[in-house]
Amino acid sequence: MPRDELAAWLRLLLTPQLGRDAARQLLARFGPPEAIWQHGPSDWQTVLGQRLADALEHPPEGFEATVEAHAQWLDAAPTRQVLTLGDPLYPARLLDTADPPLLLFVQGRPDALAQAARLAVVGSRNPTPQGEQNARAFAQALAEAGLCIVSGLALGVDGAAHAGALAGGGFTLAVVGTGLDRVYPSRHRALAHRIAEQGALISEYPLGTPPLAHHFPQRNRIIAGLGLGTLVVEAALQSGSLITARLAAEQGSEVFAIPGSIHSPLSRGCHALIRQGAKLVESAQDVLEDLRLDGPRSAEPARPPTAVEDDDPVLQALGHDPLGLDELQARTGLDTARLQARLLDLELDGRVARLPGGLLQRQAAG
Repeated sequence: MPRDELAAWLRLLLTPQLGRDAARQLLARFGPPEAIWQHGPSDWQTVLGQRLADALEHPPEGFEATVEAHAQWLDAAPTRQVLTLGDPLYPARLLDTADPPLLLFVQGRPDALAQAARLAVVGSRNPTPQGEQNARAFAQALAEAGLCIVSGLALGVDGAAHAGALAGGGFTLAVVGTGLDRVYPSRHRALAHRIAEQGALISEYPLGTPPLAHHFPQRNRIIAGLGLGTLVVEAALQSGSLITARLAAEQGSEVFAIPGSIHSPLSRGCHALIRQGAKLVESAQDVLEDLRLDGPRSAEPARPPTAVEDDDPVLQALGHDPLGLDELQARTGLDTARLQARLLDLELDGRVARLPGGLLQRQAAG
């Protein structure tokens, strides 16, 4: 992007008090940003009123340094780009939403963003071990079937979904709530580098933008807008994942939800979505069939345990809901030493996980 064009877009993006809707009104009235800045306050006032026209009159503080930093960032790597609303690479599905970002800062493979078959996978930042396993397994199977997995790089389900897509050899897009010169959370720094190599990092925020709380609900509209549908793995009743699902439904996209235990708070959000019309899914194939996409029939994560697994008396007694040790001991009749020894074996095999509060939960066979 030429420097003059970059500067014109950045000034539009960074002008204090000027929101996306007002910026789009200016674009609709005057054309591209370069043309906007050829006019003056009297012209802008006819569109936005006196207060916003006054805000537009002078560039933001430190503007030249900001433009230089972005120009250097773009020049430093061919995998970096800034997409405007009129750019042919700007995702068409996102452009058709009610509130498309003015700019998309992108770092990664251009062909990753060009994938038309995309699915958002979202859920809790603090999932159960089974929920994290489901996110990874579904994302891997769906990526192997050709879907590009979209998520938000957060801890928990987001990170597991990105990792699953990478393991499946597919594309994944991470929509972040900071500038692309930062990685948040920092624990996902290595994951972010892998995504940039096998997918793309995307942000509507300029370089230097810190992880402010209100940015993350805003970025959810991009996650929802990029996908053919949204899969919610685990979510509490009050969670950002339900915001993403609502936005997807409002945009006419499919919403899928994985059911869970009626006793788990992290299943209640999914159950609420199902009651509201979301598609209940038990396998990746369920998603592919609903989206009318072909996929490998062998991809069947999150199915009920097999009969062989049910032969274990401790797993039989544990069932599929979180359970306390005392209750499990009462069900099995085993003494403490024998039960703890068997639980340790099952934990090492990945068949049982310990949850907060001293609870135990059975894991689907991997």
